[in-house]
Amino acid sequence: MINEKQSFFEKLTGAAPYNDTPAENKQLPEGGDAPLEKPEETPSADGENVSEEKTTEEGQLTVDVYQTPTHIVVQAPMAGVKPEDVDVSINNDMITIRGKRHQKNEMGGDDYYYRELFWGPFSRSVLMPDEVDSNRTEASFKNGLLTVKMPKVNKDGVHQVKIQTKEV
Repeated sequence: MINEKQSFFEKLTGAAPYNDTPAENKQLPEGGDAPLEKPEETPSADGENVSEEKTTEEGQLTVDVYQTPTHIVVQAPMAGVKPEDVDVSINNDMITIRGKRHQKNEMGGDDYYYRELFWGPFSRSVLMPDEVDSNRTEASFKNGLLTVKMPKVNKDGVHQVKIQTKEV
């Protein structure tokens, strides 16, 4: 079989690609519309078969990045992720968000009719369109949505410096 590169959606959700095989070879799950597809096994370097599911190391987080006159804002959906399982790191031109979505009850693969949710580690790094002040960044987590507000560095503006005097 030809090894095809997984699409972004397949990497994100862990879904297996749809294979066109004759209908008589497919079994529909009870009460379902579509057949269940098991991940194909591919030989690893040491000759053992490894399923596609196990070779997927990290999911890619989806994000929205937009700007206001004073901030760059990044939003990422994280339903089912605890804030303590998320790490946000920022340098002047890049933000990296890493985390892990834990599955509470592991069921056997044959018990699922559809399995589209992503469980496990995920990350995303995004280049910032402007330089940001990482020391004044604010992050909030509400209703499963992470919002990171990063103030833009004022390159063109004048910054007033207050002179402190000390009496001798």
